[in-house]
Amino acid sequence: MTDALAQIANLPGVADAVADARSAVDRLLGHRILRRRSAEVSTESALRGARASAVLEGASVTLEDLRTTENPTDPVVQGALRVSAELGTLTETWRQAPRQVLARLHVLAAADAVDSADLGRPRPGDRPVKDVLGLGDPPSPAEVAARLDALSGLLTQPTKAPALVVAAIVHGELLTLRPFGWGDGIIARAAQRITLVARGLDPKSLVAPEVGHAELADDYAEALRAYASGTSEGVAQWLAHCSAAVAAAARDSQAICEAFMRG
Repeated sequence: MTDALAQIANLPGVADAVADARSAVDRLLGHRILRRRSAEVSTESALRGARASAVLEGASVTLEDLRTTENPTDPVVQGALRVSAELGTLTETWRQAPRQVLARLHVLAAADAVDSADLGRPRPGDRPVKDVLGLGDPPSPAEVAARLDALSGLLTQPTKAPALVVAAIVHGELLTLRPFGWGDGIIARAAQRITLVARGLDPKSLVAPEVGHAELADDYAEALRAYASGTSEGVAQWLAHCSAAVAAAARDSQAICEAFMRG
């Protein structure tokens, strides 16, 4: 059987970008504070990731807001926080039934924003699609269904592709498809993070790729549009962006570790 993800990993420039990101993650994982405080770093990373994902989805919120406001009123912020809080419980299911996890992520992300009957269900053709990144018209529901099936198949088959490549493809596909119409960015970024955890790059969920995407926000939509073009060059550009985002996020988590060291 053809290993499509491994072929993508061999696109020009991808291996070097992935290696740079992996080195940044490995430096983080070697930090001595993690021997006794990894759970605290993971918790702080989750909060930062939720905030970054909400901002990328159009919200205006600071970390201080999240630390001091028990029940934020913005449904985007509420959804991002719920998704972040439950990610750790979804890893095992993601390995075996990714469609089930995607439905759950939509329930978490959109509970305060869409009708309860629509939660967890792919959008019909007449459902409006929130287009925060200016990507244009989304694919039809029929194309969404076919590509989600294909993506699920790839995720449940063995591959030699690095975890970062698999995670980037998951993120790119979901944001290109916008399968639910609301909260798709939060879901796509969460799915990227789950993939990195499930495939062993970041087993303790210390890295928040959402933070890296927010740091590189000027390139985020452009790289996604390049991916959506379907060209080899466009896919490689997206993978380079995702690699850079993971590296930036690993550096942010390294800074968290250093702050804990200083007390």
